[in-house]
Amino acid sequence: MKVIFLDHDGVICLSNNWGGRTKKWAKYRSENPDSSKEKKDAPVSFRFDDFDTKSVKVLNEILEETGAEIVVSSDWKLYATLEELGEYYELHGIIKKPIALTPNLGKCTWYNNIIWMWSPRWELEMIRVIEIKQYLHDHPEITHWVSVDDLNMGKNGEAWKDEWAIDNFVLTPKSNEGIKQSGIKEKILNYLR
Repeated sequence: MKVIFLDHDGVICLSNNWGGRTKKWAKYRSENPDSSKEKKDAPVSFRFDDFDTKSVKVLNEILEETGAEIVVSSDWKLYATLEELGEYYELHGIIKKPIALTPNLGKCTWYNNIIWMWSPRWELEMIRVIEIKQYLHDHPEITHWVSVDDLNMGKNGEAWKDEWAIDNFVLTPKSNEGIKQSGIKEKILNYLR
């Protein structure tokens, strides 16, 4: 099985879309004044910023070419269920719904006997790497995989970082371009071939 561990913000939800959920939420509340004040109770289409149309097109091309499945590694997994995220993917024209979410750090056990130098500067990246590695540990049927993220979780030749960083990684460094940035698609495809 081939898997893409997919982040959302800075990958398929670009910086020019950020903040749209605030407007959508205000509209929802004005149209539904008796509804719960909790965003998690609103339909998923009102909870998140929109995906970029061109980024979705690139993602769909990758999915069609490789047959890969999507596992959500984004922190959006904290605010919606797998089914709700699947609905959101469908709403935005992504041809495959995610098959899973990476486990939250508290449920990760594979690294219990590993000692890393923990760095507050890299905390988000380290947590996401642990969650991805736990998913890989729990799913040995995965033959090819790649993590696509705007958090830099890749190895860089520094011994302390290379202890925890991952090899199968593609960075989307420009938050306004994400996955549609020149060369990104090809890098992703190289891991899934």
